[in-house]
Amino acid sequence: MSEVPSVPLLIGGQLVQSKTTEWRDVIDPATQKAVARVPFATREELDLAVANAKEAFQTWRNTGQGARMRVMLKLQQLLRENTGKLAEMITREHGKTLPDAEGEVGRGLEVVEHACSIANLQLGEYAENAAGGIDVYTLIQPLGVCAGITAFNFPVMLPCFMFPIAIACGNTFVLKPSEQDPTSSLFLAQLALEAGLPPGVLNVVHGGPEIANGLCEHPDIKAVSFIGSTRVGSEIYHRASNAGKRCQAMMGAKNHCVILPDADPEVALNQLVGAAFGAAGQRCMAASVAVLVGEARNWLPDFVERAKRLKVNAGTDREADLGPLVSPNAKKRVEGLIQQGVDEGAKLLLDGRNLTVPGFEQGNFVGPTVFEGVTENMTIYTEEIFGPVLCVVGVDTLEDAVEFINRNPNGNGVALFTQDGGAARFFQNNIDVGQVGINIPIPVPVAWFSFTGSRGSKLGDLGPNGKQAVSFWTQTKTVTARWSAHGRTVNTTISMR
Repeated sequence: MSEVPSVPLLIGGQLVQSKTTEWRDVIDPATQKAVARVPFATREELDLAVANAKEAFQTWRNTGQGARMRVMLKLQQLLRENTGKLAEMITREHGKTLPDAEGEVGRGLEVVEHACSIANLQLGEYAENAAGGIDVYTLIQPLGVCAGITAFNFPVMLPCFMFPIAIACGNTFVLKPSEQDPTSSLFLAQLALEAGLPPGVLNVVHGGPEIANGLCEHPDIKAVSFIGSTRVGSEIYHRASNAGKRCQAMMGAKNHCVILPDADPEVALNQLVGAAFGAAGQRCMAASVAVLVGEARNWLPDFVERAKRLKVNAGTDREADLGPLVSPNAKKRVEGLIQQGVDEGAKLLLDGRNLTVPGFEQGNFVGPTVFEGVTENMTIYTEEIFGPVLCVVGVDTLEDAVEFINRNPNGNGVALFTQDGGAARFFQNNIDVGQVGINIPIPVPVAWFSFTGSRGSKLGDLGPNGKQAVSFWTQTKTVTARWSAHGRTVNTTISMR
């Protein structure tokens, strides 16, 4: 058997083999076979990546907006042409089904397409004669070297939530993808170079907490974006903030799906099945709690039957509804939480444990799992399971559902299924959650709207994508100028915020 390939770093426009002594196998979660090995970069390699980005910033920041837009236009073309190849990489290292992986590339593509309009997004303001003979205008300028740290569950989409807008604004970037599935993230960066990014504008370093912490504390990095778990996100945010950097941390969730009795049961239940169990539940926006209101509680047996019909197989099977979890540890954790739910008194209606997939007996498979009678003090409710496990809660009224959800410490995503516009309006006005779906089960907004969040799901004022992303990756410089009638400068002041 040939040796598995080593994943290189990307520094200064070149693929570089790390000199580290610490490596980790990248595992196919359906077979447990090593498909690559990833380095945990040295501190010297991290410093080299940042130094290259710092040097590249001196010219990239002054590159015309038209040239930056053309790079993004070429990148979106390359993403379309390489969607299949990227999806295969995602499936091989993450385990999600090929159709799901292709959908992930599509969501990343949306952000790149949005970055193609950077000339409009980065416009300043101008006021002539704000006072007598004085003009005031703003310049929307890049920050410098920026960094992104991403989780394993979306190895293409999450980097796209970060570097395309940051780079289009004139910054340079250092990306640290997850060490569990790094190949597609690296290939995405290579496509950006092929699209015309100069050497050093986008760099990729691999590693674990030491590299993440090094990015947060590096004196030449100006802003850090993180998307991942609450525990890691909280540490990243405080470490970067204490080092004087901007930071956005999009973190954990316990997303609820409320179904009113006036909803179309066929639509609501089918949508809930996909939202709860798609990608094996490994989504920060997965609907992991169903809140059935009034008579909608009677639909639960029908839902369980639909969940039983889902096909679990390796992600390369295009007919599969969900693939394996990303690692044996992930499977062990999910199955342990299922047992804890049983021990704490929840009723297990569908048990996805002890599942064997023919031909993939070593895979990290857990089937759809459904609990009834879940209370808010149970561990399966208080913790983000990150697996194909749905907790079902019954309440009497929509008001009860809103109060129940607002008591949860997280506020990432929520959905409501109803045919009552008044109920929907009450819900969207009173729910304290960042992304709200009305008859949409996973309400991730399109890329030209910002990804938001509230309470324990977000640290930092500004989120990825949309107008907030441009504000996060830039600084506003305000110029107040007065000129004499003959063109001689009389007084000019500059302020920054």
